[in-house]
Amino acid sequence: MNKLLGWAEKTFAIAAVFHYAAAPILLFVTGGFSEGDDEGAIGDVSIINQLFQVIYFITFCLLLLRWKKVIPIVLKSQLVWLLFGLIIISFFWSYSPELTKVRIIAMTGTMLFSLYLASRYTLKEQLELLGWIFAITIISSTILAIFLPKYGLMGGVHLGAWRGIFNHKNGLGRIMAIGVVVFCLLALSVKKQRWIFWSLTGASVMLILLSRASSPLVNLAILMSILAVLPILRWNYIFMVPAIVAMSSVGIILYSFTTSNAEQIAGAFGKNLTLTGRTDFWPLVLDKIGESPWVGYGFGAFWQGLDGPSAYIWNASAFKAPNSHNGYLDLFLDLGIIGFSIYMVLFINSFRKALIYIRQTGTSDRFWPVLLLCYVVLSNLTESSLVIQNNFLWIWQLGIFFSFSAKQSTITSSYLS
Repeated sequence: MNKLLGWAEKTFAIAAVFHYAAAPILLFVTGGFSEGDDEGAIGDVSIINQLFQVIYFITFCLLLLRWKKVIPIVLKSQLVWLLFGLIIISFFWSYSPELTKVRIIAMTGTMLFSLYLASRYTLKEQLELLGWIFAITIISSTILAIFLPKYGLMGGVHLGAWRGIFNHKNGLGRIMAIGVVVFCLLALSVKKQRWIFWSLTGASVMLILLSRASSPLVNLAILMSILAVLPILRWNYIFMVPAIVAMSSVGIILYSFTTSNAEQIAGAFGKNLTLTGRTDFWPLVLDKIGESPWVGYGFGAFWQGLDGPSAYIWNASAFKAPNSHNGYLDLFLDLGIIGFSIYMVLFINSFRKALIYIRQTGTSDRFWPVLLLCYVVLSNLTESSLVIQNNFLWIWQLGIFFSFSAKQSTITSSYLS
C-alpha cells in the first residue's frame, strides 16, 4: 500500500509539473492554433485554471500530511516570504487590484507546490523526477509530431517547426535545453546503462534543432560550457584559484570577440541585434518603470494591452507585446526597485549556497542548482519567467530556494569549516 501511494504521489507531481509547463492541455484546448493562423479553434481554456485549483488543493493536503518537515523550511525561508509579502501588499497600490488579487492567489498555489517539492524530494530526487518528466516529453512530443502533425508541428509563420506537446515551438526548445543538462548529469551519475541517458541527451538536442528555437540553443551552449568548468570548484584551492583566473581571462576574450562580431553572430542564427524587435520597445518599458520606480504597478497588473499602463507601449511600438520579453524588466514593472532588490538578494544568496554545495556534495545533483540558476539568468534576458505564477521555471527556481533553506545549517557549517 505504501509503495502504491508513493507511485500515486509521484504521478501527481509529474502531472502537475507538466501542467505548470503548459503542456499538453493548452495545445489541445486551442485546437492546435499557431501564430499567424487565420482562424483558431480556441476552446474552453477555463479547464486550465480548474486543473490548477485541483493541484493547489492536493498540494495543500500533502503539505499538511508532512507538516513536521514543512515548518522548518518555512521558518528558514525569510527572504522568500519577504518577497511574497511584497507581492501580496502590492494589491493596495496595484493599477488593477482585481487582476493582482487573482494572480496573488495563483502565486500562493505556485509557491505551495514549490514548497512541497523541496519538502518531499531532495535535490538529487528532484533531478531524477525531472529525468522522468523530460523522457516523457521526448516520447510524447515525437509521437505527436509524427502521427498528429496538426498538433505536434507549428503552422502559420513557423510552418513545420516542431512544438511537440507545447503550444509553441519556443516552449519545446526551452524545456529541452534544460532536459539536455538533466540527462547529462544523470548520465555522469550512473555506472551502468549510461547509453540510455546519453541517448536521451541526443534526443533532447535533436528536438531543440527541430523546434528551430535559437535562444535555447545559445543558452544550452553556454550552460554546457559552464558545466565543463564547474568541476574546477572541487579542486584544492592552490589549483582552483589560478584555474578560475585563467578561465576568467578566456571568458573576457570571448566576450570581446562576441561583442565585436555581434551582428554576424546574430545573423548566423537568423536574428538581428534588435532581438526580433525587443530592443526597440525596451526603452519604452524603461520610461514606464521610471514613472513608478519604487514599488511598480502591482503584481501582474501592468501588461493589459490597450486597457492598462501598457497602452503607452502598444501605441508607441509596432510590437504588441504581452510582456517585456525580459524577466528583469517585468519584475521592475510589477514590484519596482524594492521587489527587484529583495529578489536579487535571495538569488545571490542561493547561488552562493549552490557554489558551496558543489564542494560539499559528491552526488549527481551537485551541479544542478548552479546550472538551473544560470539558466534562469540567461533565459530571462529574452523571456519573462523570473517571478511569475503558474510557471515551470519559477517552481524549480523557488524549489531550489526552499531546498537550500532546508539545508542551511549543513551548508553553513561546511563553508565555515
